[in-house]
Amino acid sequence: MDFPIFHLDFLNNRFLIGIIAVLHVLINHPLAVGGIPLVALLEWKGTRVEAAATKAWDQLAFRILFVFFIITTTVGAMTGVGIWLSASLVNPTAIGSLIRVFFWAWFAEWIVFVTEVVLILYYFLSWKKKSQDKKSHVRLGVILSVASWVTMAIITAILAFMMDPGSWKTERTLLYGFLNPLYLPQLAFRTSMAMVMGGGAGLFLVPFFTKDDPSLRSKANQLIGKWMLAWLPFLLAAGFWYYKSVPAGMLANLAVANTTQQFAEWYQTLLYLLIAASALVAIVAGWAATGRLYRGSLVSMLPFVLLLFLMSHFERVREFIRKPYAISQYLYSNGLRVADYPLFKQDGLLKHAPYASVREITADNRLVAGKEMFVLACTRCHTLHGINNVRANLENMYGTPPLGCDDREEFSRFDAHRSGLYASVSRQRS
Repeated sequence: MDFPIFHLDFLNNRFLIGIIAVLHVLINHPLAVGGIPLVALLEWKGTRVEAAATKAWDQLAFRILFVFFIITTTVGAMTGVGIWLSASLVNPTAIGSLIRVFFWAWFAEWIVFVTEVVLILYYFLSWKKKSQDKKSHVRLGVILSVASWVTMAIITAILAFMMDPGSWKTERTLLYGFLNPLYLPQLAFRTSMAMVMGGGAGLFLVPFFTKDDPSLRSKANQLIGKWMLAWLPFLLAAGFWYYKSVPAGMLANLAVANTTQQFAEWYQTLLYLLIAASALVAIVAGWAATGRLYRGSLVSMLPFVLLLFLMSHFERVREFIRKPYAISQYLYSNGLRVADYPLFKQDGLLKHAPYASVREITADNRLVAGKEMFVLACTRCHTLHGINNVRANLENMYGTPPLGCDDREEFSRFDAHRSGLYASVSRQRS
């Protein structure tokens, strides 16, 4: 309401944020949070084997780090900035509210992030220094791993807060907002998921860097497989804890959140597919842990591909079950505060919208007013002609254009009228 409305009709505003945010998570979780500890483990392993094999292990760890380093410091960093840009464009009220609550948490996260960037640069660039003490370098990898995890731990508190602010609704302090009911369950899930995904990324890359050394490939796969199996029980327990912590009202949205409203009847089928994908990850990890996954890069990449699918689906569901809120019980997805709705019901939205072209509805401006209502109340989630458009919904509710409506101006008038009706219905339902 207090900001101009940005609307991307062909793509959908929410979809714009989703693409950037999910891509960022799919890079950050497996390569930074879960991947760096795995690299440190491989480097440590190189210090524990016989001297003849030390160089091979060290080279393998460095090559995997090189891939992680390039991707996280380019695409990962740019999508992190992209989340801020897209969220500020699409829903500035929501991001402004979160900044007011979590200012000092974000301030700390930015310091940790800068520290993380400095550490990964030093960790990567100092790897081949002849004077480098390997034990000290492994410790540096451990410190970098902690910094990467702390960054995620702070952001997770904000994501969990958006789903359930908990006691912050009455005790509006940073501490109550940070320690919301979903924080620890979601942090446990993300941590264990990131570690398993890091292992999946390792299995994916090992065959490419050990083509001439089958023995090293088998041993590296065995170590990574054990790493994944060690984290899988924690992932299962954390997933159950997280599920039991989600508010009942949000769980009621699961069928639609998983499969969209159009395919809600496929919910059970999708659950079976998700279980099968998780089982395949565990099977391949167990196979690798036996040391028998000698070759076959297609099999080695299977866990990583499946984990990317599972994590992206988790992010989608997490966003969808929160509807109709951007911040549960405080701010709706359209950027209107719950506490302001009695005023909007009394006066209407247009009277309090500084950037609307009309403030009062008259017989002459009904179509323009309907358009403004649609822009104010609906465009955060819906489009008129693009993804998640309201045209199909309106056709179901009010029918298709009149037969013989060939005149472009008449059709546009009908289309605008339907938009006004939809906005009016949305307002009444609110």
